[in-house]
Amino acid sequence: MPETTQPSQHHEALQRIVAQSGWLMAALRAARTLGLESWCIGAGAIRNLVWDELHGYQTPSALADIDLAFFDPEAEPGLDQELQRRLQQQAPALPWEVTNQAFVHTWFESYFGHAVEPLQSLEDAIATWPEFATSVGVSLDADDRIQLIAPHGLDDLFAMRVQRNPRRVSLETYRARVQEKQYTQRWPRVTVIAP
Repeated sequence: MPETTQPSQHHEALQRIVAQSGWLMAALRAARTLGLESWCIGAGAIRNLVWDELHGYQTPSALADIDLAFFDPEAEPGLDQELQRRLQQQAPALPWEVTNQAFVHTWFESYFGHAVEPLQSLEDAIATWPEFATSVGVSLDADDRIQLIAPHGLDDLFAMRVQRNPRRVSLETYRARVQEKQYTQRWPRVTVIAP
């Protein structure tokens, strides 16, 4: 069950970590100005933030991008790029990547080599992300309350455990990600579950 309806033991801890992060709160506020109905910042941005905190690191780990995911099946083509441009104007120091999850099925096969079914919601999309520890999204409501989406819970994130989410990610892709990301070099207490 999604974390938005049944908080886990880690729910409050994640909200606290997010609230204390100056860069992530600034990113959330910028994203909120887009006026999207269903959105979050997720994946590596949240994973890095939590694992840095759990390792006691004062300097945030570098991010390849800040994934802003949203779900709008009625969106015009090119909205992703327009929203990304607006975010880059508001917060140019942040490496934005904006993706409408409602259309992932239209390009996924040409990029990753296998077709996927259309997603039904933002939570459904997050539930397909590569590892359970990164299948987490955070948003900010109009009252500055931090909202969480974690369809697989937060246990892997807080246990610093990397394991494949089999819903969409092949063993080959998972192995390549583990090799590329080199999780344990940055975070020595991370455990990588071999496929």
